[in-house]
Amino acid sequence: MEDLKQTENKIKVLLNRIRPYLQSHGGDFEFVKFEEGFVYLKMLGACEGCPLVNQTLEYGIEEILLEEVPGVLGVLLVE
Repeated sequence: MEDLKQTENKIKVLLNRIRPYLQSHGGDFEFVKFEEGFVYLKMLGACEGCPLVNQTLEYGIEEILLEEVPGVLGVLLVE
């Protein structure tokens, strides 16, 4: 349980480093949960419905989390 909390905290710290980039483009995200290796995010603002959201997710957010946080298998969007 403690390992899960530590992993979740590390994810949140990294997401907060990424957040200003998205906010500079009018977007944002909300951390929903970390479960069974997957980080669930809800995209907000200009990110909602943006045609580049999948690229931002895959090559920005997911890539960083996969590199930096052992146990993260991927990032999934929720509505």
